[in-house]
Amino acid sequence: MDFNLTERAEASRAQIRKIVDDHIIPLESERANFDDHENIASAPLEKLKELTKKNGLWSLSLPEKWGGQGFSMAEIASCYEEMNRSVFGPVCFNASAPDDGNMRVLTQVARPDQQEKWLPAIAEGKVRSSFIMTEPHPGSGSDPSMMRTRADRKGDKWIVNGHKWYITGAGVAEHFILIARTSQDPRKGLSAFLFHRDTPGWRIERRIPIMGPEEHGGHCEIFFEGMEIPDEDRLMDVGDGLKLTQIRLGPARLTHCMRWLGLARRALEIATEYVGKREGFGVKLADRESVQWLLGEAAMEIQIGRMLVMNAAWKLDQGDFARKEVSMAKIQVADTLHKAVDTAIQLNGARGYSKDTVLEWIYRYARQARLVDGASEVHKMVLAKNLYADGSDFWHWG
Repeated sequence: MDFNLTERAEASRAQIRKIVDDHIIPLESERANFDDHENIASAPLEKLKELTKKNGLWSLSLPEKWGGQGFSMAEIASCYEEMNRSVFGPVCFNASAPDDGNMRVLTQVARPDQQEKWLPAIAEGKVRSSFIMTEPHPGSGSDPSMMRTRADRKGDKWIVNGHKWYITGAGVAEHFILIARTSQDPRKGLSAFLFHRDTPGWRIERRIPIMGPEEHGGHCEIFFEGMEIPDEDRLMDVGDGLKLTQIRLGPARLTHCMRWLGLARRALEIATEYVGKREGFGVKLADRESVQWLLGEAAMEIQIGRMLVMNAAWKLDQGDFARKEVSMAKIQVADTLHKAVDTAIQLNGARGYSKDTVLEWIYRYARQARLVDGASEVHKMVLAKNLYADGSDFWHWG
């Protein structure tokens, strides 16, 4: 087993670290650099996008044909981790959700003419995109088979009616991928479609207020009321919506983990710096055994998460869906992010709970990690099913 990064991945990781340290993290200390939803404002974002493009660090996972670097999943793992040592990081490199996953799946499954129509603007950072799947009760959440939003064929068009919510990025997106029911077939009942923001027949009901800071475009509630989509804008074959979702969500879950590891590391960086200089009762906090236990355990959990992420990335690069491996990484890293930032806040005391550091931002953001892209309990069910099916082979090598 070789855990060395490829030469280009290591070079890019080092470049990204320098840009994050020198240009992105310093912006976090000025409230003027935040927008109204606690993310990076548009003016500093545009400057940073130009900087990352100039340094050849834009859209690392995209093929070179579309302006990316064609990195494998294993190669982007360390790079995405470095990007998200800043709360502003990934979007500056066109590596944030949901655009990252949408671009990837378009390169994998869209027809050449669809790629030409829908991909370049996202790849160049001119527009944002969104993936529309989740519905309120009694519709689909972790179980796509419960989907109620319908797309009914009428000649060479599809008529869409339904209700979706918690749609990330929809508030600012221009291009959308929609999953809707096209039949009652239990395996082939869903289909995927592309549409543009200007398409009539849909509306954003509200941008749902959430506990944590928001991604650009928020998390929106949407209604479809007779929206027409031409059949030429259908993605893959009729009934392939679940297949597309599986193709998209596995890598997307893993890239979440890569980015969350960066936030977890940043939390411990803030903590170790503080306990190294803070004294109490004549002793530096860093010299107290109780503090060392907290930091050591959190550091170990981060490293376990990194190993699981890299293993899942390697399997994806071999053409495997890596469902078991992605689920293990998702559970571990979601828990680890919360543990790391909770530890950092505890060690920083009131300073950590205040807005004088980004720890409270990361803490609120971290709570969603155990919910998004499948709750941790659902992923544990996936692991149990694999254990039942594989027995001792659950732990096979290779």
